[in-house]
Amino acid sequence: MRRTLCVGLATLLWSSMSFAQSPIDIHAYFQKARDLGREGLARKTKTVDARAARPGEIVVTVIKGEGKETQSPPAKTGDMVVRNRCPETGSEEFLVPASKFAGRYEGPAGSAGEGGWRPYRPRGADMRFVVVTERDGAFTFTAPWGETMIARPGDAIVQDIHDPKDTYRVQKAAFACTYEEIRRPAK
Repeated sequence: MRRTLCVGLATLLWSSMSFAQSPIDIHAYFQKARDLGREGLARKTKTVDARAARPGEIVVTVIKGEGKETQSPPAKTGDMVVRNRCPETGSEEFLVPASKFAGRYEGPAGSAGEGGWRPYRPRGADMRFVVVTERDGAFTFTAPWGETMIARPGDAIVQDIHDPKDTYRVQKAAFACTYEEIRRPAK
């Protein structure tokens, strides 16, 4: 009986682990949340620091208290490394492609500091967002750059209103620290 129980428990754990490891269709998740009135509108408003990425540089985004969030593809010429000014998350860094940086940030708004970091202001583009609920639980999905991201209850899934393929996770504390809600979700 003990062996059967252990096998049953192992099967249950394996099933749970494989579910958590299987990425969901983030666009279908977002659409369902929208249909249920869980979508809000927000914009990034807090000044960030940015520097030119070195071609080939890989940026690992680390969230304080969580560890590695994601890893960028190798940087190309013109790409920028952006650092949030958010002590709650460890002021995480991420790579922004050259093709998107100018549309998202304006500046520089000051001189370069140590390491070449310069302040930039977000352009405040409206982003749809959905907050992951306890009922949703944690899940993984594929970010636009091909990396697997994990979303946990309380995190925001944000989506560019002009490019729905640009859908990604913003950790709960990072969202609270860097975004301003313009329209709260209906539910």
